Amino acid sequence: MKVVHLNTYDGNGGAGRAALRLNKALNETGIESSVLSLYSFNPSSGAAVAYHNLPGKIRAVANIFAERFLVRPFLKNREVPFSLNSFGFPIHKHPLVRDADVVHLHWINHGYLADRQLKQLAALNKKIVWTLHDSNPVTGGCHVKYDCQRFKESCGNCPVLIDPAPGDLSHRVWRRKADSYRDLNITFVGPSTWMSETVRRSSLGAGRRTEAIPNSLEMNIFKPLDKRGCKVELGLDPDKKLILAGFMPSQFSRHKGLPELISTIRNLEKLEDINLGNTELCFFGAGGEDFNEELPLRYRFTGVIKNDELLVKYYNAADVFVLSSLDENLPYTAMESLACGTPVAAFDTCGVSDVVRHEANGYMAPLYDTMGLAEAIGKILNHPDPAALSAYAREYTLGHFSPEIVASRHIQLYHSL
Repeated sequence: MKVVHLNTYDGNGGAGRAALRLNKALNETGIESSVLSLYSFNPSSGAAVAYHNLPGKIRAVANIFAERFLVRPFLKNREVPFSLNSFGFPIHKHPLVRDADVVHLHWINHGYLADRQLKQLAALNKKIVWTLHDSNPVTGGCHVKYDCQRFKESCGNCPVLIDPAPGDLSHRVWRRKADSYRDLNITFVGPSTWMSETVRRSSLGAGRRTEAIPNSLEMNIFKPLDKRGCKVELGLDPDKKLILAGFMPSQFSRHKGLPELISTIRNLEKLEDINLGNTELCFFGAGGEDFNEELPLRYRFTGVIKNDELLVKYYNAADVFVLSSLDENLPYTAMESLACGTPVAAFDTCGVSDVVRHEANGYMAPLYDTMGLAEAIGKILNHPDPAALSAYAREYTLGHFSPEIVASRHIQLYHSL
């Protein structure tokens, strides 16, 4: 069996990393698997690229910029990602696609595959599996739908657009998608139970075979280390509690919940059982250079951490990882933290509950309840048996997200097709 995974970028973002991780796990089990990307950020990733010459690369870059910028005049703001799905690349001609028995789609926006290219794939009569890393494949353009229910019908009247109307841009994109899906033999995969249910409830996915199979994680890399030793090595006070959180500017990714994270940290001051003088906060991610908010405890920024070994040390140094996302499919940061034995405090939303098990490997609070999320942090920092919390965090990830388990479930799906 030959499988080719299509993802716009090779390892950039959660979808890119998920595709590479699944590809590696499949190859290790004997499946002939490869990754084909529109654009390469990392030549050492092992992924092939769609273009084979300079004109092809120019076209790929032009598609990426066209998809990213031409949509902006239609949007109220940039907080909710939205794709035109108008530009694509003739990937059906590539030898890896031609030779594959199964074409496994991942995140194909930013000019990789649009409706015309999906029709070209359909003409090859391949088995198509499509893992949804966000909601875009079953909406009229948005990648994060929040509580909007228009995806159950034919979109239109889109709250993201400047001029919402029954026949607006979202409806037109929906119609093109519906047309391109008609002859495509798709099996959808939701990495979380929530995402698979979203597909089943959508007008574009209804009636299609849909499975729930999680993404995998390298358990030999993301693993428990000596907490005190990691703190010392990272220049952190080994005698202080450490709260770890991701940082992403809300202007571009409102669904990551940065305002809610800041509110949560400020609410820690209201909790009597947390000694903030003996607690530090560490942010990792981009955009912290301009952050100058006053918080009730000492904090620092690490910047973007591209090295997994360094990231693992931060997860292990932390006593709790905080996930403030408002809309999340299957959060890799939570998976990585739990695999390192560090419990997670998070909002109970979307696919988070597939990763964070309340009172077992972390604590969850109702969506938008920042006081509740602060209390969840406090429960972890003051847990009567932190070793048990940490042990189950590791045990749960081993039993659900190990490469061997995830690869086996995908192989079963491929064979059933």
